[in-house]
Amino acid sequence: MKDIFDKTRSFTRAKEAMALGLYPFFQPLADSDATTAIFKGKQVVMIGSNNYLGLTTHPKVKQASIEAVEKFGTSCTGSRFLNGTLEFHLELDRRLARFVGKEAAIVFSTGYQTNVGTISALVQRGDFAILDKDDHASIVDGCFLARGMSQADMRRFNHNDLDSLEAALSRLPEDSGKLVIVDGVYSMAGDIAPLPEIVEISKKYGARIMVDDAHSIGVLADGHGTAAHFGLTDEVDLIMGTFSKSLASIGGFIAGDADTIHYIQHHARSFAFSASLPAGNAAAVLAALDIIESEPEHVQRLWDNAEYMRAGLKRLGYDTGTSNTPVIPLFIRDDYRTVLAWHALIEEGVYTNPVVAPGVPPNSALLRTSYMATHTTDHLDRALRALEVVGHNLDLIPETASLETA
Repeated sequence: MKDIFDKTRSFTRAKEAMALGLYPFFQPLADSDATTAIFKGKQVVMIGSNNYLGLTTHPKVKQASIEAVEKFGTSCTGSRFLNGTLEFHLELDRRLARFVGKEAAIVFSTGYQTNVGTISALVQRGDFAILDKDDHASIVDGCFLARGMSQADMRRFNHNDLDSLEAALSRLPEDSGKLVIVDGVYSMAGDIAPLPEIVEISKKYGARIMVDDAHSIGVLADGHGTAAHFGLTDEVDLIMGTFSKSLASIGGFIAGDADTIHYIQHHARSFAFSASLPAGNAAAVLAALDIIESEPEHVQRLWDNAEYMRAGLKRLGYDTGTSNTPVIPLFIRDDYRTVLAWHALIEEGVYTNPVVAPGVPPNSALLRTSYMATHTTDHLDRALRALEVVGHNLDLIPETASLETA
């Protein structure tokens, strides 16, 4: 007789890495001021965070959250449908819609729930979701839920490959509903979707367009996201964003025309059957939006730091792929060497994120690095010096590579 738990006992890969002292996941930080952290008793420069604008430690954001908790407590203890809607939520819905240039928006409790709920609500029997192969897992899971709930279908096209997108769309029934879904900035490769061409091709085949701006809000177009970056806000149908990156909180939102958002609000299961965002988290997002809109220097500083690091990594000879944002991957390709490099960098005082399959395709293992507006030049120079030492010790960069290279 089969025991459903048999698979749990045969899963040994993680335990083997733990035994070797090379397990890089679920590692606790003892303390953090965002740009640095205490890891296993030593200070490390944090270049593995999505805290792009460094607002999680901004005094105005922290104070707004504290005051909201003091007034409303730590939880709403209910769904937005029932007792879980506060004026904070309605204000945040309105504010986010204005921020991304759409008619309406609705806030979910996490970014994952936003994608799962939106896609499964909209894509139904006879409809197709068309995804970039590098789209976030929450988008894929939303399509799986849509398939399970209503036999909706999914097609995938090669990453940022416009010919592949057109080929996928051209094979679909003309009278089917179609939703093309892309990330604005891809969270591993750090590249921007070619949105003008995607919009043109999608409209040719009558497809609606949804952009996941999790890593674009606070980063592109003075923080307003990918559609604004390309001047295509009116051409993109749905804009999704998260609060756990630049907006210094947790949660997510979907924005679009009022009728569509009203429909999602009443049909997204992950919205209807989840407790609403606590007031402290909502207040933090509102404060972060205030700062982004009134102090654009934070976004500029983020980009200055990203370009400083990109130039330094280029001098060292690291393979950073096609990244053109503050997310800069260091492609190592081999899983074991990637984890070794992560461990060696920790020893040199730098925290990165090792990403191996299935987080990336096979033979695409990488160290994910990302940068903040609040990093100082000293932080970045410390990181570059460590990357130079580890790069040479593990033969990740050319023997002659140096930060002194002209």
